[in-house]
Amino acid sequence: MADKKLVEQFKKTAKELRKDILEMTTEAGSGHPTSSLSCIDILAVLYFHEMKFNPKKPDWPERDRFLMSKGHGVPAQYACLAKAGFFPKSELKTLRKLNSRLQGHPDREKTPGIEISSGSLGQGLSVGNGIALAGKLDKKNYRVYVLLGDGECQEGQVWEAAMSAAHFKLDNVCAIVDKNRLQNDSWVDKTKDLGNLSGKWRAFGWHVIEIDGHDFEQILGALEEARKTMGKPTMIVASTVKGKGVSFIENDPDMHGRAVKKEDLGKALKELEKGA
Repeated sequence: MADKKLVEQFKKTAKELRKDILEMTTEAGSGHPTSSLSCIDILAVLYFHEMKFNPKKPDWPERDRFLMSKGHGVPAQYACLAKAGFFPKSELKTLRKLNSRLQGHPDREKTPGIEISSGSLGQGLSVGNGIALAGKLDKKNYRVYVLLGDGECQEGQVWEAAMSAAHFKLDNVCAIVDKNRLQNDSWVDKTKDLGNLSGKWRAFGWHVIEIDGHDFEQILGALEEARKTMGKPTMIVASTVKGKGVSFIENDPDMHGRAVKKEDLGKALKELEKGA
């Protein structure tokens, strides 16, 4: 069981990161805050507990790698990178602006701490496999974490990559599905039903862990279990709420790709502060 003080610290950290997500996307007037809010609790644990990295040396060869395969959720990653010291927090307000290092989707050529330029869905796990296999060949002990959306798992390339990771026994790969049940402008099961998602990953040879993606004890426990799993890759299927933390945008299909309006930002931030 996770330390209670650690869990409380993560709750505080995640609240701070949620505020950053809302403020930067509202300032930009665009972006994907709901997709970012659903995964931020997972990213908070990855960046501030699980992964090893050096913000002063983003290309440190021994670093763990995080790949945001669902690239539209990158405001969550930007919030973590700023807090971790990869760039000043003030830069978050430049999101999606001309010549900014923080574009609407990740750009590894521009932004320190970004490992993959993504946005075209379905490609992240393939890249992660390549990085992980290179680590095996080079006898490095870094780990590779890949975050996918559940809608993204409708892409055929995801399942080709799933087969490859199991075939090469890439136990240094931990993929996470942000299962918020929504995609673009509709529900995942109405667009293309994924059926028994956990069962599919098991059938492809993965060690599968199912969690509540907003429960820090479960997130911490799952990542520890993944680290200890040998001989096969791990998939964490994390059930989440799109727009988590702000009641009037939660589970709203129409809010995909829309920022909270400036006149509603204060209301959203107050909800976060109260823990609504």
